Amino acid sequence: MITVENIIRKNQQGFAQVIPFDSTLQKIAPVDLTINNKGLDENIFNDTEIFSGYLEALRKKKNADFLIGGYNELRALYSRSELFNTQKTVRSIDGPVDVKVFKASQTGGDEDGASAEARRLHIGTDIWGKLGSPVFAFMGGMVHSFAFNNNYGDYGATLVIGHQLDSVPFYTLYGHLSLRDINYLNEGDYVVRGQEIAHFGNKDENGHWPPHLHFQIIGDMELFEGDYPGVCRYSERKKYLKNCPDPDLILQLNKYLVADT
Repeated sequence: MITVENIIRKNQQGFAQVIPFDSTLQKIAPVDLTINNKGLDENIFNDTEIFSGYLEALRKKKNADFLIGGYNELRALYSRSELFNTQKTVRSIDGPVDVKVFKASQTGGDEDGASAEARRLHIGTDIWGKLGSPVFAFMGGMVHSFAFNNNYGDYGATLVIGHQLDSVPFYTLYGHLSLRDINYLNEGDYVVRGQEIAHFGNKDENGHWPPHLHFQIIGDMELFEGDYPGVCRYSERKKYLKNCPDPDLILQLNKYLVADT
C-alpha cells in the first residue's frame, strides 16, 4: 500500500533543509516538554516571557543553536489556553491506554458530570530558536491556504503548502510565523525547493509563544484552510498520527541531536 510516509521516505534524499542548519558547525538538542518534565510547571509556561527565558537558558546550557522535539508528545502546557480544552465527553479509547498517562490528559467535566477530554497530544515537531530564524521550502509546491489564527495559544500566522510526489498529494503546515510572511501571499502561488518562505514570529503574531516553528505533515486536510489541528485528544491519537506522520521524515534533524551536557 502506497502511503504518504512511504513516498516521503523514498524521496527524502532530494529534500532541502527546512531550517538553516550546518551539522559541522552547529548543534541541535532535544527538549522535553512532556508531562514528565518536572522542571516545567504552570508558573513557567503560563507566562510567555518566562517560558521564552526558560527555553533560551536551556538552549545556552546545551550549547545548541536550536531545540527540537514534540512529535507524539503529551504536554501539560496546553492548559495555558482555553483553545485546547473541550467539553466533548470521553466514551472510548483507541487501543490499550496507560491509565496514568490518559488521566494526565484530562481536564474538568461536562455539565452532565462526565469527564471532559482536553487536547494535549502534540502531532507536529517544534523547532525552538531565535526570533526571525528563516524557514525554507524542502521541495516545490503550491500555497494551499494561509491564515492569521490569532487566538491565545494558537498558531498565529500560518501557512499550508500542498505537494505531490509520485502522484501522491500531501501537505505541510508551518505555524507561529511572522505575520509579514503571509501578508502578500495568494492561494495557488508556487514555491520552489530551497525558497525562503517564512520566519519565526514574535509573541504578538505567533499565538503568544516563544519563537519557534511548528512543522507538520498532513495527508488529508479534511477541508481545513489555513489551519489544521496540531494538538489532538489522546483518545484520537491513532487517527491523527496516521494522518500526520513523523515530521522528521522531511526535517531529517533527529540524527544530529546532541546528548545533554
